[in-house]
Amino acid sequence: MQTTMESSNYMPTLLDERTEELIRQFRQHFDGVPTLVSAGPGRVNLIGEHTDYNDGFVLPVALKRDVRFVLRPRTDRLAQLYSIEFDEEGNFDLDAISFNRDKLWVNYIQGMVQSLEQEGIRLVGIDAVFSGNVPRGSGLSSSAALEIGTAHAFLAASGQEGTLSGARIAQLAQRAENRFVGVNCGIMDQFISELGREDHALLIDCRSLAYTLVPVPAEAALVIGNTRASRSLASSAYNERRRECEEGVALLQQVLTDIRALRDVTSDQLETNRHLLPENVYRRCRHVVSENERVLATVEALRRGDLAEVGRLMNASHASLRDDYLVSSPALDAMVDAMGSVEGCYGARLTGAGFGGCAVALVKPGHEQAIADAVYEQYPKVTNIWPEVYTTKAADGAQSMALPNP
Repeated sequence: MQTTMESSNYMPTLLDERTEELIRQFRQHFDGVPTLVSAGPGRVNLIGEHTDYNDGFVLPVALKRDVRFVLRPRTDRLAQLYSIEFDEEGNFDLDAISFNRDKLWVNYIQGMVQSLEQEGIRLVGIDAVFSGNVPRGSGLSSSAALEIGTAHAFLAASGQEGTLSGARIAQLAQRAENRFVGVNCGIMDQFISELGREDHALLIDCRSLAYTLVPVPAEAALVIGNTRASRSLASSAYNERRRECEEGVALLQQVLTDIRALRDVTSDQLETNRHLLPENVYRRCRHVVSENERVLATVEALRRGDLAEVGRLMNASHASLRDDYLVSSPALDAMVDAMGSVEGCYGARLTGAGFGGCAVALVKPGHEQAIADAVYEQYPKVTNIWPEVYTTKAADGAQSMALPNP
């Protein structure tokens, strides 16, 4: 039984063993050789949970895990795709895009293509094989990785790389997921998958979409623990929390007439007007308001290299998500407790919507295996679930490149 953490070597050139395997699969399925490779990475959010739909701040990093395509352009408008993970083909005509109820993964690709073409980008068809090592359903945003990898596959095949800014590609990917796939996601996942940079986090203002790269000190590594627990409650809770936040804003606007969202409220203002809010609404608002403040404090701590303070803020974030926003779970709490039990862990918190998925720990380099060992030792005893543990540092965002001639 594996008890070591999984790692991956995300090569800037994309010329590695994973790409070589994709090329081999391409030869089998299309009786030829691909000419291009593209990739969109997954992400983990360091801090800033459930702030995005409140016009707030988030601080994600791109992962050294991606959804990767090898492909060749076609002269027509047909897309012929093969998914290694699903072991199935998914073909569509770029002139006849329609929702596929049998192969849902195809819709993320179709939606991205449609969104690009609605922007005025004329695309060509492709033959492509793709694969991802971003765990699906884990809260590490495999869907955004697929969308961004798709965007660069089709743009590169069509000679259109560089036509759109990275920020615009991210917006088009969000539009695809919102309107075509039907998932009401925010902008964070697509932004970091597109715009991430090695050894940097990305501070995103979810109202203005302004973004700033924030250096992550070399003395910081990330360990991600996948609880592999069900996230079945996440969707209904997400909708309920949004309603509670909106109710809080409406009630606070009676006295804070200039506010548009919880992003505009300070902790002092919230406490002064607590009497206006039902207890559950107050607690949801307290999480969002304090979490926005923690994000900005984390940015300043990273800039001055104060990793102990970053860890303290991450721990406080988890406590707030657990106690005020009520989106943690016994599995996530057990994961965070196991990570935090090891010397060398600055701090840990759940990441993503909650209830299941992953937790992230900020650790001293050299302590990653000790934290993985603690997770494998402690977590199954509490949950009766065997976890997965990954190690990473902040990685580059989307890439595409020509493959060398065979």
